[in-house]
Amino acid sequence: MGEPTASDVVDLLVIGAGPTGLACAIEAQRAGFTALLVDKGCLCNSLFHYPANMTFFTTPELLEIGDMPFSSPNQKPNRNEALEYYRKVAEHYNLNIHQYENVERVEGSDGNFTVHTLDRFGRPLAHRARKLVIATGYYDLPNYLGIRGEDLSKVKHYYHEPHPFYGLDVLVIGGKNSAAIAALDLWRHGAKVTLVHRGAEMHRHVKYWILPDINNRIKNGEIKAHFNSNVTGIAEDNVTLATPEGELTLPNHFVFALTGYHPDFSFIEGLGVTLDESNDRCPICDPATLESNVPGIYLAGVIVAGERTNEIFIENGRFHGQLIAQHLRTALTAQPVGR
Repeated sequence: MGEPTASDVVDLLVIGAGPTGLACAIEAQRAGFTALLVDKGCLCNSLFHYPANMTFFTTPELLEIGDMPFSSPNQKPNRNEALEYYRKVAEHYNLNIHQYENVERVEGSDGNFTVHTLDRFGRPLAHRARKLVIATGYYDLPNYLGIRGEDLSKVKHYYHEPHPFYGLDVLVIGGKNSAAIAALDLWRHGAKVTLVHRGAEMHRHVKYWILPDINNRIKNGEIKAHFNSNVTGIAEDNVTLATPEGELTLPNHFVFALTGYHPDFSFIEGLGVTLDESNDRCPICDPATLESNVPGIYLAGVIVAGERTNEIFIENGRFHGQLIAQHLRTALTAQPVGR
């Protein structure tokens, strides 16, 4: 549990054990370097917290990493298939993954970083590494509404499954994929669903096989919808909306505020990484190598796109590991251990 010795220094430490983080560790190992992954949750923690019956928008081969085939009987794989696939990839490459370790702080500089973590019992650990990759994604940090009652236990920012809400009045806030999927699933399993969206209609990026479904449920009155509307307050037994027709109070048991998520900007800023405030808070990094403005710290996955979280997915983020590994071949070879 104590401080690591010089013999414990790894070439690359990856913060975040999602698909992109796994790909970075795999490519580093294939290039001949040692790699360690740490994650505050489980392997592919964000995917694990997706809705239980979620289906990916993409095809299996576009989720592949490490040149390992993703075989699925379905044209579009589901969450459980993806989790099984990434477990098999981690096992195949014998990846060194420390799950349930939360990074508290990072010390040192290029060639000699120390990453301080806490395990799930609050016990301190420390890992030394020559280079770092930040691949923390964005799904862990919801975009809060900042309204009265948002801190009530009835308010959820993640949707998992419908059974606990059978027969209850449920409000879904949002107009994109997660809101549409949750509203449909809840309605199909007996919840009384109302959807609220600040836009004039469901977002155009809703998956093409889901959009007509949610629109038809709304048109038929099976799911009630209030567009051009906002939730202004949440109470124990009701919610208050601002609608084009005026203020409206509805009976309510649970609220799903599915209004999106954002990267942990404070964490990467704490590492010294500069955010481009004129460019949707995109962190400064070399597009050819993905090394940030802080020497030795690389960025991978959706975090590269700043607030534009709809630009990078597993399908393109999985290639970031190759860019980083290519740069490591030069950078690490020329750099003595513990510099």
